[in-house]
Amino acid sequence: MSGAPLVDDSERVGLLAGVAGIAALGGMAAVGAARNIARKSVVGRPDPHADVDLTALYGERATTVTTDDGLELAVRIVDLGTVTADSAPDLTIVFVHGFSLRLSSWHFQREQLAVEWRDRNYRLVFFDHRGHGESDPAPTETCTIAQLADDAAAVVRATVPVGPVVLVGHSMGGMTLMGLARRHPALFSTHGPVAGVGLVATASRGLTDAGLGEGLRNPVVDAFRMSVRRAPRLVQAGRGLTRSALEPVLVAASFGPTFYSPALGAAVDKMIQSTPIETIVNFLHALEIHDESTALPVIAQVPTTVVCGDRDRLTPLRNSVRMYSQLGADSRLVVAKGAGHMVQMEEPRLVSDAIAELVDRARVALPAPRRRWWKRGRG
Repeated sequence: MSGAPLVDDSERVGLLAGVAGIAALGGMAAVGAARNIARKSVVGRPDPHADVDLTALYGERATTVTTDDGLELAVRIVDLGTVTADSAPDLTIVFVHGFSLRLSSWHFQREQLAVEWRDRNYRLVFFDHRGHGESDPAPTETCTIAQLADDAAAVVRATVPVGPVVLVGHSMGGMTLMGLARRHPALFSTHGPVAGVGLVATASRGLTDAGLGEGLRNPVVDAFRMSVRRAPRLVQAGRGLTRSALEPVLVAASFGPTFYSPALGAAVDKMIQSTPIETIVNFLHALEIHDESTALPVIAQVPTTVVCGDRDRLTPLRNSVRMYSQLGADSRLVVAKGAGHMVQMEEPRLVSDAIAELVDRARVALPAPRRRWWKRGRG
């Protein structure tokens, strides 16, 4: 017990209550999780993605970006055409991953788009959020959408020499881009570098109003979150129980009811398992209070595409329809029939095609050459 923080009975009760609350979330996902297990046990059915190596993206050119508060973010860069590390691309596409995932969740988009754009001087940029993947751990107080938005701004400054840039975000990554628009509107202005935005399986607000997200609006989840902050050793001791309750929620929301690929299911499960439990619990609050509705008029200044699966139980389709209705005439809504929350993995070609179409629209809409936005200050 030497060196251990003192924990009173009320904190122990809070921890136990929090675990019970997370278990309740797990119960909400029990049917979906059982369905996933059933899909894995189909005898004689080939897995269409059995040979996919989702770690391949980590073999691309590696660099790090230092955030405003001094953390190191893991970044991978794919240069196409004649672009090199020392030259400026004609256009950069930055991919921002979702909650409890990592940059490799964009594997299929990297594979398809790198082939389709092999003759274009484009740069593809992928990075791990703080507390995720190979990036530095996230201090508790920095687990906010606002902080992720500032991190994304740092990545753009470091990896986009002169613009233009198209930003694509999945789930919490899409929320990050909305936070970016609210906190750094100069990026999206006429002379800013952002030329287009893709919002994939995300929501501007209301995450706790429907679907599995309803379970976040729960006082016992707050109690568990408090325990993470005040009694981390107790939480560490209960990691197995916590994960066994949390992960079914996230995994059950990943794919639609008819999707079959044990390999991709295991890959998503591994991403979630490798994300520190503190990161998952601390960012839950950011998702619970998320409301970036005021960012949509800023994003509407550039071409946009909204993508969602119609069986997404975490960010239901109506959230995407609501965003699309507020994004102006140069916006497209793409609905993946039967797909769940990991739509970019479940329907990779549809999502990659939507991104390619967005990039083409963004190129057509580009104004005169853009200056470095960070040289002009932030709007």
